Amino acid sequence: MRYPAPEKLEIIRLVEQSHLPVRATLGKLGITRSTFYRWYDAYQRGGPEALSDHPSRPSRVWNRLPAEIREQIVALALEQPELSPRELAVRFTDERRYFVSEATVYRLLKSQDLITSPAYIVIKAADEFHDKTTGPNQLWQTDFTYLKVVGWGWYYLSTVLDDFSRYIVAWKLCTTMQASDVTATLDLALGAAGLDQARVMPRPRLLSDNGPSYVASDLADWLGIRGMTHIRGAPCHPQTQGKIER
Repeated sequence: MRYPAPEKLEIIRLVEQSHLPVRATLGKLGITRSTFYRWYDAYQRGGPEALSDHPSRPSRVWNRLPAEIREQIVALALEQPELSPRELAVRFTDERRYFVSEATVYRLLKSQDLITSPAYIVIKAADEFHDKTTGPNQLWQTDFTYLKVVGWGWYYLSTVLDDFSRYIVAWKLCTTMQASDVTATLDLALGAAGLDQARVMPRPRLLSDNGPSYVASDLADWLGIRGMTHIRGAPCHPQTQGKIER
């Protein structure tokens, strides 16, 4: 807790005038001895004005480029616009004997609007699935959610969601993200949906991302034995894991 200078001065006067020992007085005030003596030393050196808090931020950034160096870099960039920020940094360091990093040059040119945007290839996904689900247990989405428990570490929530109803068919809290964790969650889902005994055809399709546990051969073998197909997220695939992620 930060105390303003007047309160610090009042605490110092209370301690000076108290008939109790310093330790007992500070205990009643809830002030540690180290904090009080730091205030007291400042008070003795500079008076009440020295009790005011001063910002810890330095008045200037020690590694900020001087204005003349910044102007020289911008001038070099204007003279040779074909050079990238990395090439400009190397050229400036070699010719002017003043080291500047690529990141510094990039930030400087970006602030001067001298960085052109790259020509991105935009891939537009469809707004919705072409083959929509029309009933439950046609398509299941599965994914892991990361959970960090303080003092315990990372845990991973494996979930199976029905695409049609958005109902959580099954979930399992795991300490790893292995294929065995995925199959264990799917076993729970098949049991909850009553599909572990009834041979209903077609079986639910499984939709997942391309995580290591989902591309593992063990999972593929497990799905093959149970007659389930597996599709994974890909460019232009609409929605992908959107429902379960939301």
